[in-house]
Amino acid sequence: MVSCSIAGMETQTRRGLFWDVLAGRVAPPPAAETLGWELLHVDPDQGTIEVAFQATDRFTNPVGVVQGGFLAAMLDDTLGPALVATLPEGQFAPTLDLHVQFLRPARPGRLVGRGRVVRRGRQVCFMAGELLAPDGEPVAVATATAHLQSAGS
Repeated sequence: MVSCSIAGMETQTRRGLFWDVLAGRVAPPPAAETLGWELLHVDPDQGTIEVAFQATDRFTNPVGVVQGGFLAAMLDDTLGPALVATLPEGQFAPTLDLHVQFLRPARPGRLVGRGRVVRRGRQVCFMAGELLAPDGEPVAVATATAHLQSAGS
């Protein structure tokens, strides 16, 4: 695991899929590996996260920019973990809706996702975030809705 900043706690003291992956107790999801997902910072108390992705040339469309579906996947893999990092063991939160707005072309390379939990209800949660190019300017923004569930429900 690449060094990262985890506000308020160590990965060894938390349980749940997000924390188990960070602690190396389980393998990362294949989609996260494909996207080159890397945790930079997480603050579960604030419901915020910062992650990086490595957009390879294999992610490009015919004009040489990162295809929008990959950008949407990166945003989903930013917003979801912002929420999941706040959940107790045994809970998960599948995305119900993801709305992405593409602001400008993204070139292959390192992209940084910043996400936050906007509001967390008993069953439904709202998240928002952005995906930044190496120059720090956003290439896409997104909002998402997720449904809190317990394992086995």
